[in-house]
Amino acid sequence: MIVLLFVLAVGGYLVLASALNQPLRIDAPQTLDVTPGSTPGRVLASLEQRDVLSRSQWIRRYWQWKMPDAVLQVGEYPVEPGMNVQDLLALLQRGAVLQRSVTLVEGWTFKQFRSELARAERLEQTLAEDIPAEQVMGELGLGEEHPEGQFFPDTYLYTLGMSDRDVLIRAHRRMQEVLAEEWEKRDDGLPIDTPYEALILASIIERETGVPHERDEIAGVFVRRLRQGMRLQTDPTVIYGMGDQYEGRIGRANLRETTPYNTYMIDGLPPTPIAMPGREAIRAALNPASGSSLYFVARGDGSHVFSDTLDEHNAAVRHYQIEQRAKDYRSSPAPAERNAGDRP
Repeated sequence: MIVLLFVLAVGGYLVLASALNQPLRIDAPQTLDVTPGSTPGRVLASLEQRDVLSRSQWIRRYWQWKMPDAVLQVGEYPVEPGMNVQDLLALLQRGAVLQRSVTLVEGWTFKQFRSELARAERLEQTLAEDIPAEQVMGELGLGEEHPEGQFFPDTYLYTLGMSDRDVLIRAHRRMQEVLAEEWEKRDDGLPIDTPYEALILASIIERETGVPHERDEIAGVFVRRLRQGMRLQTDPTVIYGMGDQYEGRIGRANLRETTPYNTYMIDGLPPTPIAMPGREAIRAALNPASGSSLYFVARGDGSHVFSDTLDEHNAAVRHYQIEQRAKDYRSSPAPAERNAGDRP
C-alpha cells in the first residue's frame, strides 16, 4: 500500500512538473486578455481550448495550492514564444499587465481630446461622440460647466478594462491639482481674481506661444493690456469663437463679428478657456514677465517681436506682414487703432 501511494505521488509530481514546464504553443508574440470576472481556472481552460497548453486542471490546482491569496488582475498580459507555463503563472501572479498610453497635447481643445481618446487602442468608449460637451461633464459627475480647459494635457497610461471616462476623470483631477499649486505661487496684484480666470488666460497664452521661452513675455503683454483696459485682440480667441466655421484663416469680417470670444470686440477675458493649457502656460499667466511691451507680432518661425509703442509695432508689422508678403499674416494682439488683418 505504501509503495502504491509512493508510486502515485511520484507519478502525480511528474505530471505536475511536466504541466508546469511545458512551453506555450505560440509562434509569435501575443496578448492574453483577462477580463472582469475571470478566474485562473477559466483563463487556463480557455488557453487549453486554444491549444496553447495542456493539462489545465493540474495547473489550476497548482495555483490553488501555491498561490491561494494571489488576485488575478484584469488586463492584457504579454506572452511570447519561448515562455513556459511557469513563466505565465509568474506574470499572472505579479499582475504584470500591459500598459498602453494616450497623449493629450498642450493647446488642444476638448473636442480634440475626445477625438484622440476615441482613437486610443483598446480603450473602452463609454461617451458617445454626439453627446454635447457640457453633457459629458455631467456624465463624468463634474456638473455641467463648460469643459474647455478643465483637463490637463499629459500622457496617460491605461490598461484593458479602463475607459475614456477613466482617463478624463484623471485628467480633470490633475488639472485641478496643478492649477491649485500654481495659484498658490502667483504674483501679487494680477488683474485676475480667480483660478478659473487664470485658466482662461493660460489657455490664450498656450495658443499664442510657438516658442516656449516666450510664454512669460506674452503673458506680460496680456496682463499689462488688462491692467490698462486695452482689449486683448488675439486671433486664437476669434478662431475658437468661430467653431466649425473656421477653415484655416480669418478675415476682417470675422474680426468685427461680435461673439463672446472675439477679444477684438469684447473687453477683458472671454467667458471660458479656449484650449487645454499646460503647467508652464498656467505658471506664466500667474507669474508674467515684467516689462513695458504692449504689442507683439509673429516673425513666421514661431517667435515674436515685442514692441512698447504703436509706432514700433507698426514698423514690425510692415516688415513681417508686408515686406515678407506672408498671406493673411497678422499680429496678435493688434493695436486698438486698427484690426490685426488690416494692411497699412
